[in-house]
Amino acid sequence: MLDSRYQLHNNIPCDLITYRPIHEVDCNKGKSKKWKKILAFPHISLCLPLKDKIDCRYSFIVERQPIGKLLFREFCSTKSHLKRCIELLDAIESYECQVEEKRFSAAEEILNNYFSSESAAFSDIFNCELENEIRTQLNSENNERPLKDLFAPCSGALKEHLSGTPFDDFVETMYFHRYLQWKWLEGQPVTQKTFRMYRVLGKGGFGEVCACQVRATGKMYACKKLEKKRIKKRKGESMVLIEKQILQKINSRFVVSLTYAYETKDSLCLVLTIMNGGDLKFHIYNMGGEPGFDIERARFYAAEVTEGLDHLHAQNIVYRDLKPENILLDDHGHVRISDLGLAVEIPEGESVRGRVGTVGYMAPEVVDNERYTFSPDWFSLGVLLFEMIEGQAPFRARKEKVKREEVERRVREERERYSSKFGEDARAICQALLAKQPNTRLGCRSANNGASEIRRHAFFKSVTWKRLQEGMLDPPFVPDPHAVYAKDVLDIEQFSTVKGVNLDETDENFYGKFNSGSVSIPWQEEMIETECYKELNQWGEDGGPSLDLMLDRPPQEEYKGCFPFRRKNKRSSGTMGSESTICMKNSEISASRIQDDNTTTRGVEKSSKHSKDCTKDTTGSKDADKVSKVGNHRVADHSNSTK
Repeated sequence: MLDSRYQLHNNIPCDLITYRPIHEVDCNKGKSKKWKKILAFPHISLCLPLKDKIDCRYSFIVERQPIGKLLFREFCSTKSHLKRCIELLDAIESYECQVEEKRFSAAEEILNNYFSSESAAFSDIFNCELENEIRTQLNSENNERPLKDLFAPCSGALKEHLSGTPFDDFVETMYFHRYLQWKWLEGQPVTQKTFRMYRVLGKGGFGEVCACQVRATGKMYACKKLEKKRIKKRKGESMVLIEKQILQKINSRFVVSLTYAYETKDSLCLVLTIMNGGDLKFHIYNMGGEPGFDIERARFYAAEVTEGLDHLHAQNIVYRDLKPENILLDDHGHVRISDLGLAVEIPEGESVRGRVGTVGYMAPEVVDNERYTFSPDWFSLGVLLFEMIEGQAPFRARKEKVKREEVERRVREERERYSSKFGEDARAICQALLAKQPNTRLGCRSANNGASEIRRHAFFKSVTWKRLQEGMLDPPFVPDPHAVYAKDVLDIEQFSTVKGVNLDETDENFYGKFNSGSVSIPWQEEMIETECYKELNQWGEDGGPSLDLMLDRPPQEEYKGCFPFRRKNKRSSGTMGSESTICMKNSEISASRIQDDNTTTRGVEKSSKHSKDCTKDTTGSKDADKVSKVGNHRVADHSNSTK
């Protein structure tokens, strides 16, 4: 019988799940009492120089910056014509997210609300011919399910209009000045004082992964600590920097996000999305009953992984390590791709070579050390989908003792066997993804259009991709918020001390490239999600500028009280005049930042796993990215190159 402090999920075997005490989950927001002081806006005079340093185009501020978008919309709400433009854009976006059965009625509603009586209001944006063309398409025969991009020309024309004079006017207003204040806050240094550190969640190749919480907002993250000496000993600088740069470049709801990157005396730290739902490997094999998922659940996860791969490929990044352990569930049941340690960016028009990945999941062209672009990821997707349905990988049974060479032979030569668990469409898509030759494989038949091929497959006919992309589809499984979906979460071994490694000035140059602070889009999303934006984004009387936005008023000095010297003298006097009895030691300060292990929230963030074999094999490697995995082991390979 579980203690009353723990809650049990009815469908999960309790011998496989660790349960969190209720007080670890149902806590308050966790904001510091001084959070408003931490995020206090500077006077606008300090922020104006940023205008010459940042991208001030509509395409960046409004379309790529979450806070910039909100402030521009707030500006538009003050002008009736622009407000109607924004409302029409929202209506079109809502239409595109509708299921096919409801699109016709949604399209008619848009035409009735924004075109019939207000055509003149948009006459300077698009002409009557465009309206007539839309009506013709909508009323044509056999068009009960109009295309989702029916209003795409209208949307494009509206955005083009807003990016002109309206945006130029916005840049001259207090709304843009407030945007500069937010950018100033975004650019402030990030240190270990920015966070509260909690218990260890797991172990990566170069250090531990801990739960952490931003003091100012209360948001929880996973902090991946990379020990500096361990990185240097294993010659992993290139691998670490590549992973950081790729994470910083990607902004996708289907890939784990990097929000902060900073350094301490001993470690480089990546602050990432915390994923509390466990990984797909655990859910496939350790949730009781027969391994594997039903078709609907497998389809949902495969669709979200396809979106994640598409976002990576759009940035010319090949992932190369797709497997169940690296697909994590969040609190709501959506999945994200994690652990980009083996990913690499492919130069435009070129290809790469490298036996990189996990045995049993690597494509034949990778096993044969041939050149490739994105084809290995689609093969691995086929392996993943097969494993989710069958409850067993196609080329290696779970816990089967077989040599690496035999698994690679099966990948190159043998056809996978399908059981009755596979329907006709499921079998067809797996066969298409697992094709031995890249030029015949689904996702590789047309250049730069791999994900579109997969979306059109009959297996995904029931998926409304736009709703999936917006996170509007309900996941088939929602994790219990009081459970930790991982084995042996309390049995994490400590790292041994690295000896014989000294850090020098050349290392400091590398750390400077790594220590970049906040990542713009995730940081702004954090401010909005935690309602810091809503509480801080206040204006003056009658909706005018606040004092910090008034250029004719100099910045106000912070009030230090009537007797500021008294606190200083009190600190400097001491009982015996000894500095050692007055000042708190650095170690005591650090200790005060660490919260008790038993009162924290727990999550699961996966990171790259290195074994002793990895340490032995990769020590002499010139490029730590040249790695392949055997089960949970990585071995070095020096053949990775670009052409």
